[in-house]
Amino acid sequence: MTLWRGRDPLILASQSRARQMLLANAGLRCEAVPAEIDERGAQQASGLLAPGEIAALLAREKALWVSARHSRGYVIGADQTLALEQRLFSKPAGRAQAAEQLRDLAGRSHELHSAVAVARDGKILFEAVAVARMTMRQLSGAEIRAYLDEAGEAVTSSVGAYQLEGLGVHLFERIEGDHFTILGLPLLPLLAFLRSERLLGV
Repeated sequence: MTLWRGRDPLILASQSRARQMLLANAGLRCEAVPAEIDERGAQQASGLLAPGEIAALLAREKALWVSARHSRGYVIGADQTLALEQRLFSKPAGRAQAAEQLRDLAGRSHELHSAVAVARDGKILFEAVAVARMTMRQLSGAEIRAYLDEAGEAVTSSVGAYQLEGLGVHLFERIEGDHFTILGLPLLPLLAFLRSERLLGV
């Protein structure tokens, strides 16, 4: 069962399980084709500093890279940045860096900037950026260690060392923003665009 009505396939320029799950749960069957781009290199070359602009740039680059190799498909590119005031976070390289990120985020509010772009035939047709504000509760050293023990290797797969759809939910006291933005795909504006193009069944 799929609500996709486009003649050409729907492609996600990512192997993110969370993004694939969001699309699947919305009734959209898609093919996952990861974009092989140098994200940090593209960011540095752009000179952009604003987290939302960086996320938008990388979403476009991913969509365009895959679109160039699948010319007949609608390609969804997505990216997310985590900003604590002026500081941008990257995925932690290991447990020690994950613990450091959690210590820095504990008791403070940070922002997740999630961007989505749709490309077809090598051109961007649509893009949007959404923001969620996340307030992490105060965490003791023992609590951080216990969380890292339970979460295991998963902490290195997400910026900020947490996955809200999993054990990361225990780290927070307040969340402002929709669930889709937090998981890295502004789904409502994406669906609105696809609907406007008569690509959905509802």
